[in-house]
Amino acid sequence: MNDPLCIWQQPDWPHFSWQAEALAPLLRACGQAEGRLLGMLGAVGKDTEVQSSLDAMLQNIITSSAIEGEQLNLGSVRSSLARRLGLNEEGRTTSRSESLAELLLDATRAHQQPLDEQRLFTWHRWLFPSDEQLLARPLHIGALRGDEPMQAVSGRIDRPTVHFEAPPREGLEAQLAEFLAWFERSRSEASLDPFVRAGIAHFWFVTLHPFDDGNGRLTRAITDLALAEGEQQAVRFYAMSASILDDRTGYYRILEASQKGSLDITAWLQWFLATLLKSLEQALARIDRVLAKARFWQAHRSQTLSVEQVKVLNRLLDGGERGFEDRISAAQYQAVTKVSKATATRHLSDLLKKGCIERLPGGGRSTRYRITR
Repeated sequence: MNDPLCIWQQPDWPHFSWQAEALAPLLRACGQAEGRLLGMLGAVGKDTEVQSSLDAMLQNIITSSAIEGEQLNLGSVRSSLARRLGLNEEGRTTSRSESLAELLLDATRAHQQPLDEQRLFTWHRWLFPSDEQLLARPLHIGALRGDEPMQAVSGRIDRPTVHFEAPPREGLEAQLAEFLAWFERSRSEASLDPFVRAGIAHFWFVTLHPFDDGNGRLTRAITDLALAEGEQQAVRFYAMSASILDDRTGYYRILEASQKGSLDITAWLQWFLATLLKSLEQALARIDRVLAKARFWQAHRSQTLSVEQVKVLNRLLDGGERGFEDRISAAQYQAVTKVSKATATRHLSDLLKKGCIERLPGGGRSTRYRITR
């Protein structure tokens, strides 16, 4: 039995098709979530908006590299981004963090500029700064890949499983030129939904795999560019790479199935849109916490609180990675604030009386408190 054709071997490649009715619910949900997100951002201050954008872009860079197995220094990347956003944050940067920040900001803030071959080559050079080229194998940096076959394989050396094979090097210039021409032409194609366009761009470019290395990260940069073009907004408030990382196995599975399938890429677009929706919903939850925090401090602006109490309340309000999971015990209060057990109990009792927190069901050592809703 013959192996299925790679999608680029199909006679009509790259004329993709999809089932519009199957995508309609996800497109509506993404559009509604995007509208809510942009509307909520109008209710936050400029400083909060910039900080939220920094957080989203930082998450995007860190997770896009993590998908490829690279662990970046979070502090260095944050410092590189903060400096470009005009934030006064001290921190040490590296050529790696500087170039990755440059790449993301060019892809999003310069979304009105055309995407051509030279811009792609510049992005590729930013991925591999010259003073950090400790590479396992020679790469064509800032140029298309070499003549050897481009395959993704796993398993035994003598019996490898080929998950993906890119188009051959011969004719790659013409294939990339066709993609870039479509990308520019489709900007103003009214009949093509911007979210679908971003999904097509992602799939098409990663299937071409035009470089020796860095194709995945460049694909996600192109996706960010396409989304910024669709929104006509340079500032980013959600990180799609983070949602891809959350389902990295599913990502590679749907890519492999689609790259060995027909030119009907409905299944890929459904996965892409569902992942985009998850990114938007996570951003909504994050901005909602910001607004809830602002409302809380507005309501309690007349309360006299200790430094330790303010610190713990902020941790509760932040939630997620920056704070507590919505609740705190006396022991946790003591550990975070470095006060005595008696002081922790007294501080919590005071916050209860002032209506800042409420006691959850349970008693004794298991007593937990949360922000008053």
